[in-house]
Amino acid sequence: MLKFVINSILLGVGLAMDAFSVSLANGLAEPDMRRRKSVGIAAAFGGFQAAMPLIGWVCVHTVASMFEWFQKLIPWIALLLLAYIGGEMLLEGIRGGDSDDEEETSGLDFRSLMIQGVATSIDALSVGFAIADYNLADAVLAAVIIAAVTFIICVIGLMLGKKAGTKLSGKAEILGGVILIGIGLEIFISNMF
Repeated sequence: MLKFVINSILLGVGLAMDAFSVSLANGLAEPDMRRRKSVGIAAAFGGFQAAMPLIGWVCVHTVASMFEWFQKLIPWIALLLLAYIGGEMLLEGIRGGDSDDEEETSGLDFRSLMIQGVATSIDALSVGFAIADYNLADAVLAAVIIAAVTFIICVIGLMLGKKAGTKLSGKAEILGGVILIGIGLEIFISNMF
């Protein structure tokens, strides 16, 4: 059991690195983010990181041949989604604007969070192959551990990003956008070669 928990924690850490980087970028872009929103973002990333391995597990046990075809698209999907969100952040940062109304509406919205969640966790579908020999209960337990690890790592990323974002003021959104685009490229390159 201890080996299972340690393996699940390590899987969680490995899978959470993209979500950590995106959390850091989100914190940079919105340094005055409320604690409740930070917890919601971290929970969303944790949820996606838990769901994707389970979906992969189900695919292995049902439609594995279709999943193998889809696996080739994963780097492309992650790149497109993160480039889209990062590009939006980058453009908003370049356009600037110091009006109070714009500041109140800036930040991560639900749609963008969902896109980020999918983009940072889609590669976790392949973890379904790694846990294919688990029974359903063990697969769910592994997913819960992965979610908890991701949650903690993302909270840390958001806190660090918010601290740095406060110091960078107006340039933080530009940096956040560049980071998201960079993460998309990193996922694409590392999965293609």
